Amino acid sequence: MTVVENETVVANGPAVNDAEVADPTTVSVESAAAVNSDSQLAQESDDLLVKEGDVAGDYLERLLDILDFDGDIDLDVEGDRAMVSIEGGADLQQLVGRKGEVLDALQELTRLAVQQVTGDRSRLMVDVAGWRADRRAELSLLGATVAARVRESGVREELVPMTPFERKIVHDAVTAVDGVVSESEGAEPARRVVVLPGS
Repeated sequence: MTVVENETVVANGPAVNDAEVADPTTVSVESAAAVNSDSQLAQESDDLLVKEGDVAGDYLERLLDILDFDGDIDLDVEGDRAMVSIEGGADLQQLVGRKGEVLDALQELTRLAVQQVTGDRSRLMVDVAGWRADRRAELSLLGATVAARVRESGVREELVPMTPFERKIVHDAVTAVDGVVSESEGAEPARRVVVLPGS
């Protein structure tokens, strides 16, 4: 490389002003700062999720004491959500209710309790007696089964109305099967997943 009057001559290319050529040490420092910033943001996000889980755990523990229900609370972080699970006695089925309706209400109350402390809306998930985990497995199997059937028959299928949580699980299962697509149709509470042959 030959330098001529503050210009760098690039082989077989135009002359470039040296001010336009980045200093490699500056680029490395800037890259390191960006990585540190991203790492710091990720740590702050994880810390917030752990705090959400702690607040939710305390809230649910007090509720169990009031109801005189036995249960162990497990806190976890999965992806970008805090997860709180209650496992224990037979009384806990009362906190699930018919088709998980009581559990959905309990989750919303817990999210509100977390929001009061943190000031931020929470996307926390609450599970009781493994109901959501079991439902997730059931819906994943349903989505995969219906998707395979639609792929073979070429005929669309509508599923029963589901909650947004349930529809997302089915959509994820359908996405894993080639040759079919899924969409949601209808209005709440009758919104349902429809599986269609792919284009």
